Amino acid sequence: MREKRCGRGAWWQDRFQDMGARITAPREVVLDILHETDDHVSATDVYVKAHEINPTIGLTTVYRTLDMLTQMGIVQKFDFGDGKSRYELVNNPDGKKHHHHLICLRCKTILDYTEFLDDELEFIGKTQNRLSKKYNFNITDHAISFYGFCEQCK
Repeated sequence: MREKRCGRGAWWQDRFQDMGARITAPREVVLDILHETDDHVSATDVYVKAHEINPTIGLTTVYRTLDMLTQMGIVQKFDFGDGKSRYELVNNPDGKKHHHHLICLRCKTILDYTEFLDDELEFIGKTQNRLSKKYNFNITDHAISFYGFCEQCK
């Protein structure tokens, strides 16, 4: 039997309570899968793993769960230009910290960029502050993706 790393009492449980959503077994399976990977997984990737764990989980359930988790701010959805949505947990306490993406237009490799320089952090902070003031908008997070060609494809 596999160990549950995202069980009840996990960091996302408060979001479910705040939204009045139930924590069901299929939802926990999807969260466990996302928690255990550092990859940018598609709904199909999640479904294949979920179906191995619980054969009664259907693809529709996975899509609905991912949509709900995205709306709740637990999961972030990305479109890297390959026609597939990809997902990863937001602020996964045991996983990756905040990062940006470098996406190769040819081979579709996705690299996570986390080694922020001080002037990059300063620029992003100033940009967020200016946008917040200009549009009276409370920015809570951001996602930045850079598109180009990786070392092998350029």
